[in-house]
Amino acid sequence: MVKTGIEIGAEHVANEVPFGLFGEWFAAAEAAEPDNPNAMTLATATTDGAPSARIVLLKGWDEHGFVFYTNFESRKGMELAANPGAALLFYWKSLSRQIRIEGSTAAVTEAEADEYYGSRPRLSRIGAWASDQSRPLASRAALEARVASFEARYPGEVVPRPPFWSGFRLMPARFEFWQERPFRLHERRIFVRAGTGWQTGMLYP
Repeated sequence: MVKTGIEIGAEHVANEVPFGLFGEWFAAAEAAEPDNPNAMTLATATTDGAPSARIVLLKGWDEHGFVFYTNFESRKGMELAANPGAALLFYWKSLSRQIRIEGSTAAVTEAEADEYYGSRPRLSRIGAWASDQSRPLASRAALEARVASFEARYPGEVVPRPPFWSGFRLMPARFEFWQERPFRLHERRIFVRAGTGWQTGMLYP
C-alpha cells in the first residue's frame, strides 16, 4: 500500500498519492466506526443517464481500484455492463469525513471471484444461488423455499460459485477527500488522474 504524508488541513502536502490518503482515512474509520466501516454508496446509471444508488461493501482495494461483489443480473450488474461509469461514496459520521471516488468499472478475474466467494459462509454462498437479485419476489416464503432447494442441491460445504455472480473493480479517475469544519467551511481536496500521475487541488466548500 502506498503511504503518504497528506493530511487535510496540514500546511504541507508530501508525496501526493490519493491511495495513501485513502488508506490512512480507511484505517481510522476501521478503528472508529462501530459497524461496517467498509460500507459505501455505489452510484450507477443507465445508458440514457437514469441514475440509481445503493449501499454495498468494499471487499478489497489497492492502487488498481476498489472491489465489490454482486449478481451480474441485478440492477447494478446490468447497468454496469451497459455503462461502466460509476461513483463511490464513503461517509464516516464518527470522523466527520467523506470520500468521493469516480471512475470506470470492469469485472474482476475468475480467480479473484472464486477466492472471495470461497471465503464466504456457506449460507451466503447458498444465498447467491437462491436470490434472483432485483427481480420481483412473490413472498418471503418463496425465497425461503429457494434457499431450501439449493441447500438440498449442495448439502455439503462445497458450493460452486454461480456463473452469474462475481465482482467489479472501480478504477478511479477522480477522488475528493472532504473533512467537516465549523460553520460549513469544510475542507475539500481533489485528485484527478493525469496520465500516470495525479493532479491535486482544493475546492471551495
